[in-house]
Amino acid sequence: MNRFRVLYSKTEPLRYTGMLDMQHIWERVFRRAHLELAYSQGFHPQPRIQQAAPLPLGFLSSFEILDFWLEGENMIERVTESIQTAIQPGLEITRMEIVDLSLPPLQTVLQTATYQVTDLLSVNPDEFILKKQQFLEQSSIFRERRGKTYDLRPLVLGLDENIGSEGALFLVMCLTARDAATGRPDEVIAALGYDPFGFRYLRVELGFSGSIFP
Repeated sequence: MNRFRVLYSKTEPLRYTGMLDMQHIWERVFRRAHLELAYSQGFHPQPRIQQAAPLPLGFLSSFEILDFWLEGENMIERVTESIQTAIQPGLEITRMEIVDLSLPPLQTVLQTATYQVTDLLSVNPDEFILKKQQFLEQSSIFRERRGKTYDLRPLVLGLDENIGSEGALFLVMCLTARDAATGRPDEVIAALGYDPFGFRYLRVELGFSGSIFP
């Protein structure tokens, strides 16, 4: 058995595809590539495919990580070529490697997620910068998610704004992505006093405790 790790992008054609459907899309890709996926044990065996982190619906990403296991001995070149010929629009593979079978699940070593957030509402940059500074000066910012109150402030590790060449505002935010301590960029935008649906979200990096590629 081999364990493969893929770095890929989720692009515009799959913007409104949820995580469960992404799992099914990858299963179809592997079937079209004629690759023999390994399955879990138990009464309801499932293909051994693990995604590092859920991506909220409507978000895009240039830094998604996925592990999958194949039965038998498999050369990285053959597997890469087979998948590239079977890939569907909206998935773009950046890197693929064989990794050690004994490595921990990606979800258990995930620490942070970095997003680029683009303004679609022509927000006043000076006003935005002032609100950002006020946000960062607070020690606690309580929000409600799924009926539960939580403190958003410690989940925000970095918040930097930039003005693009055409004057458009975009924000780079680094958020925690640990189990039970995950920040969402749309929640940060809402806490700043803006409509989160007026912005676009692109995940540009995932941070792990240690190297994830050989």
